[in-house]
Formats: sequence, C-alpha cells, structure tokens
Amino acid sequence: MKAHEIYQKIDPALVTQMLDWFRDNDRNVYRSAVSTLAQSRKLRLAFIQKKPLPDQYAWILKTLKMRTSDTIGEHLLQAWLMAGNQELLVTFCDGVGIEHDGNGSVTGELPDELDAAKVKESVDRMVEKFDPKVVTLYLIVFNLQQPGGWPAVTEILEKDDRLSLS
Repeated sequence: MKAHEIYQKIDPALVTQMLDWFRDNDRNVYRSAVSTLAQSRKLRLAFIQKKPLPDQYAWILKTLKMRTSDTIGEHLLQAWLMAGNQELLVTFCDGVGIEHDGNGSVTGELPDELDAAKVKESVDRMVEKFDPKVVTLYLIVFNLQQPGGWPAVTEILEKDDRLSLS
C-alpha cells in the first residue's frame, strides 16, 4: 500500500491528530510539509497558511491522497510514528524481538521473518494500550519497510477486525 492509498482510507481524525502533534512538537516539519505540498500544487505557502486551521488540515489531507504526494506523505507518517508514538513502537519491537534503541528505532537489520504468534501477542498488547487506528497505521507503515511486507503482519492486518484505518 502506498502512502496516498493510506490517506485515502484513513480516518480524518487520525490525520488531525498527526498534524496537531507536528504543530505542537515540531513546527518545522509541519511548515516544511505544507510548503512542499503547496509547491507540488503550484500554490504559495502563504495561500495555505491564511486558511483557518480546519481548512488547512482538510486541504493537506486532500493533497496527501494524491499519488504525487507519496514521498511527503510517507515521510510524515514515519516521522509521526517515530517521534510521537515511541511507546507503541517499543511495545511492538519488544514483543516480536526486534532490537531497538529504547525509543523504537531499530538497531541493526530487520528480520526476514516474524513469528506469527509473537506478532499476534504484540498486536493484542498494543490494541489494549493504544488507539487501534494508530496500531493499524503503524503496522501498515512497518510492513512497507520490506518488499512484500512480512506475512505474519499482512495476515493479522487482513484478519483482525480490530485493525482498521477508518
């Protein structure tokens, strides 16, 4: 699944949560993303910035749904998950046995295979502690890190009714 496809399926409230996090914690990333998206649509940044915040967010989401926004869209998802959801990442990495730096950033190589039972246990733990939509988003983005994804992650995303972006 490409980033624009994720944004086509995602609950807009989750995008609002992500954008709010950037505005509160890393305004430079927010400004850079809006600027890049505006340039891709041949608009000036000031045009977007003059809009009320809900309108900015709606425009950003509309633009992220476009195939041409895949790179910036994926970057935003990764940055938000890595910086704004570290406890979730740690829970997953610890559960499936992936070495990390204590903040969820993988140290070394990702494994070629993941144990399906450990993935299920980790997902159960994550859904108990975190918003299932954020868990779903993380698993989708994590699965993009290997061509074709990991079968155990793909299977749980397809079969677990708790995991949905909408």
